[in-house]
Amino acid sequence: MRKATFLFFSLVIAAGLPLTGCKGSYEFSLDQHLGICGTGWTEAAKAAGLDYIEANVSGFLMPEKSDGEFAKNKEHAATAVPPIYSANGFFPGEIKIVGPEADIERAVRYSETAIRRASEIGIRILVLGSSGSRSIPEGFDRAEAEEQFTGFLRRIAPAAEKYGVKVAIEPLQTEETNFINTVKEGAEIARKTGSDNICVIADLFHMARMSEPPEDIIEAKDKLVHCHVAEVARRTAPGVDGDDFTPYLLALKTIEYTGRMSFECSWQDIDTQLPKAVATMREQILSIK
Repeated sequence: MRKATFLFFSLVIAAGLPLTGCKGSYEFSLDQHLGICGTGWTEAAKAAGLDYIEANVSGFLMPEKSDGEFAKNKEHAATAVPPIYSANGFFPGEIKIVGPEADIERAVRYSETAIRRASEIGIRILVLGSSGSRSIPEGFDRAEAEEQFTGFLRRIAPAAEKYGVKVAIEPLQTEETNFINTVKEGAEIARKTGSDNICVIADLFHMARMSEPPEDIIEAKDKLVHCHVAEVARRTAPGVDGDDFTPYLLALKTIEYTGRMSFECSWQDIDTQLPKAVATMREQILSIK
């Protein structure tokens, strides 16, 4: 990816953008804001010195269960180390938000409960990937699907604003969904909602799979609130295949990104691979400072 790095530097310079992304007291500190997806990796995350855990919306926030049933998870979150900061896995596949079987009312109720509970335990980012819920059924009008999805987001935006939670669309590769495959597309839909609390994430694995350029991160500056990372070929952890993420990291630095980045990887030996992944990402992040 060295050629890509050189090309990206050239494009940044041509656009008149700052190479460092530094203004005033801004410091690119992403190396201190790394986390991992999965509450089952808490001990490994603690040992590796990670900043936070990314939980699962449907499994941890339990939006269709009672507050009493959720109480145990709420109690766990209060003492979790590292703390739970974000959550993904928004919808189970049976809740559809586009297509002829879309159940928007159920989806809104589910989401409003998830957002409220997220706020109660300190979760600030809810990642909306959910390919099974948002994929457009064959033969269904794409424009109508986009209106359904955007309309749903507008419906849950007031709850997100009330509780101070960001709902972030996760663009996914075409192998997983036929709807919203790039950061650029996700940011455009987020803007259409008119809400500051409907945003987008940049998953560097999906971006690489889609050959999406780092420039799209810059264009999404106003909506980008979170990141995921894994290597492109096998979704392995950074440091396994040796992927170079610096073109994307440079784009994040250029926009003065202050969010966080979660490892969302396939782990073969997490006790060995996670410390290496942390070291690899910190080395690449610090290399562009």
